[in-house]
Amino acid sequence: MISVDNLTLKFGKRTLFEEVNLKFTPGNCYGVIGANGAGKSTFLKILTGEIDSTSGQVNITPGQRMAVLSQNHFAFEEDDVLKTVIMGHKKLFEIMTEKDAIYLKPDFSEEDGNRAAELEAEFAEMDGWNAESDAAALLSGLGVTEELHPKLMKELSGDQKVRVLLAQALFGNPDILILDEPTNDLDAETIGWLEDFLVNFKNLVIVVSHDRHFLDTVSTHIVDIDFGKINIYTGNYTFWYESSQLAAKQKSDQNKKAEDKRKELQAFIERFSANVAKSKQATARKKMLEKLNVEEIKPSSRKYPGIIFKPEREAGDQLLLTEELGLEADGTVYFKDVNLMVDKGDKIAFISRTKQAVTKFFQTVMGELPIQKGSFKWGVTINKAYLPNDNSSFFNSDLKLIDWLSQYSDNQEEAYVRTFLGRMLFTGEESFKKASVLSGGEKVRCMVSKMMLQNPNFLVLDEPTNHLDLESIHALNNAIIDFNGTVLLSSFDHAFVQSVANRIIEFTPSGTIDRRLPYEEYLENPEILALRNSMYGKK
Repeated sequence: MISVDNLTLKFGKRTLFEEVNLKFTPGNCYGVIGANGAGKSTFLKILTGEIDSTSGQVNITPGQRMAVLSQNHFAFEEDDVLKTVIMGHKKLFEIMTEKDAIYLKPDFSEEDGNRAAELEAEFAEMDGWNAESDAAALLSGLGVTEELHPKLMKELSGDQKVRVLLAQALFGNPDILILDEPTNDLDAETIGWLEDFLVNFKNLVIVVSHDRHFLDTVSTHIVDIDFGKINIYTGNYTFWYESSQLAAKQKSDQNKKAEDKRKELQAFIERFSANVAKSKQATARKKMLEKLNVEEIKPSSRKYPGIIFKPEREAGDQLLLTEELGLEADGTVYFKDVNLMVDKGDKIAFISRTKQAVTKFFQTVMGELPIQKGSFKWGVTINKAYLPNDNSSFFNSDLKLIDWLSQYSDNQEEAYVRTFLGRMLFTGEESFKKASVLSGGEKVRCMVSKMMLQNPNFLVLDEPTNHLDLESIHALNNAIIDFNGTVLLSSFDHAFVQSVANRIIEFTPSGTIDRRLPYEEYLENPEILALRNSMYGKK
């Protein structure tokens, strides 16, 4: 268990949170949410002891082991992969290291023998003989194949290192597991594996994530950082979101009687309790929701961007056609023989297990990469807006945001341009920020402002939720659902793809799979899974 007593954190005159009192109990998974800058990662660092609070204290049950997902991807460069995972259980690794050193001594003494016996007993008690096989199983589950296990960490790619460090945190059944954005750089299959692992994990988990589907699947409680306070709410993310929206609506409805509001909230809880029976943690979560006091539901102070894409004209029947389009480089087949006819109203999610495959396809059809093989043709009525995966080239200037966005507007009136910045929450003095100093999330919001200005009838979105907070993700998600044009997109946000896409196209080294199916049905269909594996050369 972790208890937080009268915790306050201040940076100069700014107070992140004040007089926080919380208890985190075993058997629960707490999803930490809050607007960008609210202090989510900072709060985790206080819990782990990485930084100190201004006042108050954090107490951990004596003897309990805490494991933390490391953010330093270069900390274990000279260690092999399997060893790096086992190092996650510090005590076990120390015993292994000392024991091996004793056995290697050329002048092995009786005292050494006694010490080795003590260590062997501790080692066996901690299930040390299964350490390597357990570590290997975690790595395999996270998509780190067996041939990589003996390699040094410095030989791995960035996304492979992320998976190894995640396996390190999960290793050895820690009493407390702290995870900051654990789904970053994971594909859908690996995220699914991690969800199952955490649902079946019996100890305490505290996790920060911007992945709504992930939070919904694993969380029994939501920890909301808002109004300078931190509060714990029963239920998963969707329950918190919908209940806070309902509470905000009720707060604005001054004429509604208190008893009517209470009945509305109670009906909402009962409906959610019934629906939650479908979830992986159904029984425990349903019981918690049934016990929930309606007074616990409170409105949020969150601000949501106003994203609306209005096509200037309707697209004709010819949208995008590709014939035998292919790209291969340095022995990697990114996409092969792509024969694609995009139909009006299609919202197509592109996926691939080959890193960069979809990005390179989008870059090709948007004219940013030369055609290597095949051809493509856009319809003459298409007005397309593109959100690239890497937008850095757009922000290499010291232009103020109002001037930056004006570059892309036919209407140069400041009030008109300000409207589009304001929709993405750049108001007042923020519109005079320099483009070169924006954060990753701010850059994406600027790009969305630019896209709205274009009045497109065709959107190309390459991982659009990257860097965005949950509020912006919600707004963008709803905007794409409401958009009556055509969309090509890629995203690791399961909820985003599931709610938007009506067609899935997957690039494999052997060719393309194209199915008009919802995302979850595509991933779970046994016949499609067998086809996918065969096209990737897996059994």
